Amino acid sequence: MLSGNMRNRESIQEPRFDYYNHQVSDIDLSDCEFPHVIEIYDFPQEFRTEDLLRVFCSYQKKGFDIKWVDDTHALGVFSSPITARDALGSKHTMVKIRPLSQATRAAKAKARAYAEFLQPAKERPETSAALARRLVISALGVRSKQSRTEREAELKKLQEARERKRLEAKQREDIWEGRDQSAV
Repeated sequence: MLSGNMRNRESIQEPRFDYYNHQVSDIDLSDCEFPHVIEIYDFPQEFRTEDLLRVFCSYQKKGFDIKWVDDTHALGVFSSPITARDALGSKHTMVKIRPLSQATRAAKAKARAYAEFLQPAKERPETSAALARRLVISALGVRSKQSRTEREAELKKLQEARERKRLEAKQREDIWEGRDQSAV
């Protein structure tokens, strides 16, 4: 039992924070943080990825990808800031575009959360089905239906690609080292 000396004291403690009037600070993204990403907005809810890719079809060869934010907002990821700036200068009838620094809160939050997936879009390298075909055929234990000339043509194509890649690497190294390019 508590001692009887205590009087009936009530004290009201004021809260340190006013949670009712709390304002979440805006996500600050500078233009230099994601210069290759733009916000695509104000398009019909029925639009699908293919529709947006069709709108930006002239940029697909240079590298372009779509990341969805919600039904009427998406992020356009370009291969370079120059390409993104070029896209910002073009007018589209069905969509509106703006830099990520002027984007909605949701788009900025998505960009922050998925930063590693918003790296500049790169063109996929040329591939060949030769290795996959060889693995499947050997796993199944069957003979290949590919003719000898087709196999040789595919092998030649792979060797040319290897040589081209080696030559590009050598040219890059020569440029960095300041070697004469006329000898190549």
